[in-house]
Amino acid sequence: MKIVVIGGTGLVGSNVVARLREHGHEAVPAAPNTGVNTLTGEGLAEALTGADVVVDVSNSPDFADDPVMHFFRTSTTNILEAEKKAGTAHHVALSVVGTDRLTDSGYFRAKEVQENLIKDSGQPYSIVHATQFFEFVGGIADEATHGDTVRVSNALIQPMASKDVAAAVAKIAAGTPTNSTTEVGGPEKFGVDEFVRTALTFRNDPRQVVTDPEAPYWGVHLEKETLIPAPDAQLAPTRLEDWLPLNPPPSK
Repeated sequence: MKIVVIGGTGLVGSNVVARLREHGHEAVPAAPNTGVNTLTGEGLAEALTGADVVVDVSNSPDFADDPVMHFFRTSTTNILEAEKKAGTAHHVALSVVGTDRLTDSGYFRAKEVQENLIKDSGQPYSIVHATQFFEFVGGIADEATHGDTVRVSNALIQPMASKDVAAAVAKIAAGTPTNSTTEVGGPEKFGVDEFVRTALTFRNDPRQVVTDPEAPYWGVHLEKETLIPAPDAQLAPTRLEDWLPLNPPPSK
């Protein structure tokens, strides 16, 4: 099958492309640096010519409320219209566990709009809801840092490795449309505080992690299970203790 991966040169997208190619598919990365701009439509029709499946793992370059809404609304609309013209038979999109519970955030309101556009498009689709990535732990800590203190909630989180996210997306892309949402998550639940503390301790980061049930998560208040997938979620194999030694923090 020819499978076009929107955002196919990024963290998850490049891994999706690699996995699909390993299984014999013609996986084509599509991103601004390959000449495809989903906001303007540049290169989109050409990239989708002959495509059986389109996988969208792209993300907004700007997370402020108005730009992120513009990105997901415009990009998704353009992709869906191009798919219909190309006769593409399956639209796969990566989204986030808890999107519908995090709508105090402009980012998650935009993700919900993206999902609704897909569901209402008439295109056969599969949506993958993933939990937060292990790779985001540094960003979570930095966002919650005040001086030498990291103040985070003890709400539950069930993070996973980005390579496991890519594996789940690639598997669904190679299958038939589910016309539903599939949830995937990591093999272990932590408090957000425990997740951050474990990573910072392993990396010899001197910041002190303070547990505060009222601490916001990217500006949003978390209930105990806001970030947790449903009990029937597919669980990935990679554990945090195995991931950390292989993934040093990025250089600053």
